Amino acid sequence: MTMNNRKHIKKPEAPPQPMPPKVLHSPGGIRGRWMMNSLSFVLVILAAVVILVSVGISGYFYANVRNNLVSRATTVADTFRKYFTESYDQFYTQAEAAIATFQEQDKMEQQFVNSSGRILLSTSGLTSGSMASTEDVSKSLSTQTTQVFTGRDPTSDERVMSVTVPLLSSRGDMIGGVRFITSLRVVERQIWIIIGIAILACLIFLMLVVASNSYFIKSIVDPILKVNTTAKEIAAGRYGVRLQKTYDDEIGELCDTINYMSDEISRAERMKNDFISSVSHELRTPLTAIGGWSETLLAGGGEDPEEVMQGLTIIQKEAGRLTRMVEELLDFARIESGRMKLEVELFDLSIELYEAVYMYENLLRKSGIHLSYDEDVEANYYINGDRHRMKQVFLNILDNAAKYGADGKKIDITLRRDGGKIVAAVRDYGQGIPEAELPFVKEKFYKGSSKQRGSGIGLAVTEEIVSLHSGTLEIASTQGAGTTVTITLPAAEAEEALGITGAIPKVPESAYSPEPEGEKQ
Repeated sequence: MTMNNRKHIKKPEAPPQPMPPKVLHSPGGIRGRWMMNSLSFVLVILAAVVILVSVGISGYFYANVRNNLVSRATTVADTFRKYFTESYDQFYTQAEAAIATFQEQDKMEQQFVNSSGRILLSTSGLTSGSMASTEDVSKSLSTQTTQVFTGRDPTSDERVMSVTVPLLSSRGDMIGGVRFITSLRVVERQIWIIIGIAILACLIFLMLVVASNSYFIKSIVDPILKVNTTAKEIAAGRYGVRLQKTYDDEIGELCDTINYMSDEISRAERMKNDFISSVSHELRTPLTAIGGWSETLLAGGGEDPEEVMQGLTIIQKEAGRLTRMVEELLDFARIESGRMKLEVELFDLSIELYEAVYMYENLLRKSGIHLSYDEDVEANYYINGDRHRMKQVFLNILDNAAKYGADGKKIDITLRRDGGKIVAAVRDYGQGIPEAELPFVKEKFYKGSSKQRGSGIGLAVTEEIVSLHSGTLEIASTQGAGTTVTITLPAAEAEEALGITGAIPKVPESAYSPEPEGEKQ
């Protein structure tokens, strides 16, 4: 490719980076957010209440005044229409009598107007002949209907309500009208007093809401602040610190969770430290043996062939132990990072179990431990999985049985087919596991009260491998009577297993042991 062509090559664009989630500003924290949201809602409700009260009270008072004026004016108009409208003189004379005997000048004013809308008589002493200042008079006389006016009187600039009822003679001629007018000052003062009381009640209610919200928020925020402080202490390394639970509610559950997390982190930290100490010791011991014998052999200890063989044997044994420990640590690292992979194939699980038994048989016999292996030879034990990992599982379990159950001098191994499951069990007759430690023995780094050497992760790796095969690993133990480890795995599909077993015959147990069958344990 020439340089010119290279210049025209477009570089691939970098993929767009995801936008970080937007963090909203929260002035005042939870307290400020809570008060803002709750008070906004309460203020809207209270404003609506005040408006409804104002409208309702105003309408009620104005309607009462209106109905009162209309009733008074209608009553007077009906009386005049029946008895005092035969002539204008009769009407005027009776109007003068009505004005003279009117007793409610402090509440309202009564007027009589002529057909032109001019005031004839008034209880307030208005000059006769003056025109009415509000429009209810002209409308009532022109439409011959009752009219009501509410507003400001142009002459006094005072808010008033006036009602005018037309007066007709018996012949239907327009004579004039009866008018009642009253000031709304007192009514509106009462309305404002009631509205003020309503506003004051709303303010008191708002203060109670603020006080109750403050108390409620304090009961939430203070525990959360304590949780935050405790979490910071845990993050700073003070594992095991605990919160005081006050209420049995969601905050209480959070306190329980934080306390549980603190205890678990504290326990995990202790197990990690124990693990580091244990692994350091486990690594130092074989390295010391290897280094010591290497120096001995290099310093001239190679003259004695027996001593050379002894030194090389120890070096080989300790190197093998180091290799197994490193493999165990690598497996653990793969599990923790999710990189544990299986080379899945269809294989006979009984072969892998028997090979593990055969590998340990001579070693256990030298230690005085009797190994008993019982298998139903007629059953089918094919599974889909990783044969090497399953052999590792069996070796780890046998190693634990030999290590922790050696004083029982006996190990029983059984393999059975239970429907669609294959069940393998390894039992030792040692001291067993204390009941308090049994729930934790499968956890990483856990070693319990045992003084035996080990990293504390072998059983955790073993369980993870079994889980990757969709199986279960269960441990039952009685202190003083021994421990039983049971592995349950799903068997392969019948057709697939039969296809294999039909082509490849099952290898007899004698093929894996150089000893006569009668001597094999």
